[in-house]
Amino acid sequence: MATVLPVSKAAAVNPLKSSQPLGAAFAYLGVDGAIPLFHGSQGCTSFALVLFVRHFKETIPLQTTAIDEVATILGGADHLEEAILNLKTRTKPKLIGIATTALVETRGEDFAGDLAVIKARRAEALDGTEVVLAQTPDFDGAIEEGWTKAVLAMIEGITDRTPARTVERDRVNILPGWHLTVGDIEHIREMVEAFGLHPVILPDVSGALDGTVPDRWIPTTYGGTAIEDIRTLGDARHTIAIGEHMRAPAAKIQELTGIEYSLFRQLTGLKSVDRFVTMLAEISGRPVPAKIRRQRAQAQDALLDGHFHFGGKRVAIAAEPDHLYALSSFFLGMGADIHCAVTTTGSSKILEHVPCDTVQVGDLGDLERLAEGADLIVTHSHGRQAAERLGIPHFRVGFPIFDRLGSQHRVAVGYRGTRDLIFEVSNIFQAARREPTPESLDPFRNRENDHERRQTSATRDH
Repeated sequence: MATVLPVSKAAAVNPLKSSQPLGAAFAYLGVDGAIPLFHGSQGCTSFALVLFVRHFKETIPLQTTAIDEVATILGGADHLEEAILNLKTRTKPKLIGIATTALVETRGEDFAGDLAVIKARRAEALDGTEVVLAQTPDFDGAIEEGWTKAVLAMIEGITDRTPARTVERDRVNILPGWHLTVGDIEHIREMVEAFGLHPVILPDVSGALDGTVPDRWIPTTYGGTAIEDIRTLGDARHTIAIGEHMRAPAAKIQELTGIEYSLFRQLTGLKSVDRFVTMLAEISGRPVPAKIRRQRAQAQDALLDGHFHFGGKRVAIAAEPDHLYALSSFFLGMGADIHCAVTTTGSSKILEHVPCDTVQVGDLGDLERLAEGADLIVTHSHGRQAAERLGIPHFRVGFPIFDRLGSQHRVAVGYRGTRDLIFEVSNIFQAARREPTPESLDPFRNRENDHERRQTSATRDH
């Protein structure tokens, strides 16, 4: 069991984490016809927007209530109402997902009460648009908590709680963690569909942020989970949550609809993927398809080929809690050692299960300090300067990745993702390897220079 070390300094140096509102907006972007709305200043929204655009290289429909100095003092309910009505009139979204920021949270307003009044007073004008609220102050938590709160808000605000329903035997709910890429979610869908099942994925960023170009301008998201699918989550046979931070949304679905859930802490590596595939076979009543069996055989072969390159390597990782757990478990399973582990927030229970002695809650400055002597640094693109200064190879994961193309299409789950991840990291280790030269192996070469250095050192000691 890892010991979680709290933040040890007053200011962040080269910050590791992204904010809660960004995480909430990320989740809202996985719903079809949605617009995330930041309740705060324009600057809060601009900062998140820049990170989204740099990572995905796509147009991101992110809006703001544009709170000014007067509203900060007197209250921002009027700005919130005006923003909601303007979005409804101009873009006709199917969902407006509100995420509060530190600016309005520090004032202590009753956001839920204000929104309830707005929805009641403007019911006719807002007909056909769902409006949900997640309270996500920047000064607390990180992207992982924001994602969870937004998913909870959508479930609580949209899912039908009527007990009389018809269960669809071939339907399963999938609740992916924020750290799963577009490629990961697409691969999970393919695996579920291979068993003849119909997956409802919430949120489904693979439909909204997969790099497709529509034939016309669309001011909202143009793919993702349909509102009707969120409303009928209770019609599924089972819910599968991926990542500890998705336990609360899965439990909320069970509370509202009675649908039981299963939690997978990760879907990388033979053991966890075997469990996932076995569950799909049990739910569907079908044997494992030949395609998936072949992918498992390929993953086994990759394990045999790749473990030579991982053995004894020291890996330094900085990531959000669930992502940190998944990455560290993968590297440890391949024979590497977790040299150090840094995370963004200490509230997640999964941190106790990270396979190392200590987990430091901190920033990339802590990572740079602790990573001395490591063979690989694993974190997002903001860690590139630390890796350069230390002269250590850098494997980019998480969010944001803005200095490499195609990161959102990388697959690291399932048998295929496990195989690809092994090959990608093995190639980094091989590229960083320094083969011995004849000169370095010759004990008699440069004997005179070595003798002079020893004499100089001895003279200095005296």
